[in-house]
Amino acid sequence: MRNQIGQQIIMGIQGLSLTKDEADFIVKNNIGGIIYMGRNVEGPEQVRALSAEIQGLRSRMADKAPLFISIDMEGGRVHRLKAPFTKWPALAHIGKIDSTSVAFRFAQAMGEELRAVGINLDFAPCLDVFTNPQNTVIGDRSLSTSPEAVARLGSALVRGYIKADILPCAKHYPGHGNTLLDSHLHLPIEEKSLEELDTIELEPFKKAFRARLDFVMAAHIKYPKIDPEWPASLSEIFLRQLLRERFRFRNLIITDDLDMKALTLNYDKATIAVRAIQAGANVLLYCNEPDSPVIAMDAIEKALVDKTLDSAVVTDNYNRVMALKKEKLGSPDPKSMEEIGRIIGHPDHLRLAKAIAAGAVPADLISQAT
Repeated sequence: MRNQIGQQIIMGIQGLSLTKDEADFIVKNNIGGIIYMGRNVEGPEQVRALSAEIQGLRSRMADKAPLFISIDMEGGRVHRLKAPFTKWPALAHIGKIDSTSVAFRFAQAMGEELRAVGINLDFAPCLDVFTNPQNTVIGDRSLSTSPEAVARLGSALVRGYIKADILPCAKHYPGHGNTLLDSHLHLPIEEKSLEELDTIELEPFKKAFRARLDFVMAAHIKYPKIDPEWPASLSEIFLRQLLRERFRFRNLIITDDLDMKALTLNYDKATIAVRAIQAGANVLLYCNEPDSPVIAMDAIEKALVDKTLDSAVVTDNYNRVMALKKEKLGSPDPKSMEEIGRIIGHPDHLRLAKAIAAGAVPADLISQAT
């Protein structure tokens, strides 16, 4: 069962390459994936080498399955990869242009650069509707103040990532656009009803689900009128009743980083991990704290022994993860440096990024692919 639990973890690493302890931990615990933070990325050659090193571990792992290699790449402020990777503008620029063709090509071109260096999962697009002008956490990360525009353009972004062979992950379900507090530091509390969420915040997610979205990320936001006890990321109402039963979302539900203070100031780490699985999360995300994945796996094992967590739930999560990997990660290794050199910072990508930032994109940049 430990091997099944490990596949439900995406974790951070500390540097530009794996330490022996990190590699041994990933192999021993059959870890499902890695997230790249700013501390893990330097340039194309280094990122390629790190991705190859990580994927090379699968031959020693219990399932021999490819690993998710993930990153936060939205454009604008949330942009882990630096030059010579193309510097993409924030999504608000796409919203101003209001073209699904531009949105599709933006995600496709960004995805091509990610995929070249072995990244296969992007925690994007951001589908938050920017309803509160004082919300600096989201701001220009949002496509628009209009739910319809975010839904239309966000769905095109999802399709563009998929075209580039990248697994997209829409965030921050059920919507972070109205909050004032940053969930990295505090637990935002929203007094909206489900009916209010349904007409604004949830509309882009429903559209993205129809675009065959692979992942959705649950946010650490509490809605007392909908679930008086748990924030959305730990809420059976939001994950099972809404996502699974009402919206019929069939792919993977991942939490936002479970070490954010929105949760850790209110619950202990063991409780967080177990509750996320109980509520309906399939994958747990740990970005920064090296001890957290161990605490999580130990807590889940204990909950299985104590019968506070049904083993069928853990097995179902495992099966969902493995099915998506089998379907989508058939060729997980990064491309050769020669190929990477032709893709990273491609002149058409640079022109496209500049044109989007300027607010006018020539037709030839939308239609062609590298």
